[in-house]
Amino acid sequence: MHGINPELDFKPVRIAVLIVSDTRTLETDTSGQTLVGRIEQAGHVAVTRQIVRDDIELIRDKVEAWISDPEIDVVITSGGTGLTGRDVTVEAITPLFEKTIDGFSVIFHQVSFQSVGLSTLQSRAVAGLAKGTFIFCLPGSNGAVKDGWDKVISYQLDSRHKPCNLVELMPRLMES
Repeated sequence: MHGINPELDFKPVRIAVLIVSDTRTLETDTSGQTLVGRIEQAGHVAVTRQIVRDDIELIRDKVEAWISDPEIDVVITSGGTGLTGRDVTVEAITPLFEKTIDGFSVIFHQVSFQSVGLSTLQSRAVAGLAKGTFIFCLPGSNGAVKDGWDKVISYQLDSRHKPCNLVELMPRLMES
């Protein structure tokens, strides 16, 4: 059987949300608001939501601080995964990865294709693991955030999802 097993206990995880944008504020950032709402509705803890400009150092500094914080299990970014010159989230974050979660990009694009067709080619959505923290980088649109959370991330962050999920790996992520 695959899917959510309601007989199992749900284990909430602590998630930090980083919005990468030169133009949004906390008040105008609808994709960040959507993501935090879905995180909390699922029973997880949205530890913080912050916005940084499309700047490699600012993005990397924020994510490095969060992956060093033992109170944060997961970082989700939104924005800066496109192809323009200002889209630098991937360049900022992938050097931090100790392991890349290649399947995330593949599955995200399959899901995204159902929503936006071939336009999914313009996204460089990526995920990885750094210092025992899962990092997911989503595009900045509301649709991409919904697709990424609703159809991919939420299931892997649900401890009841079978046959396996990322939450059950958390106690072993720092093994050597």
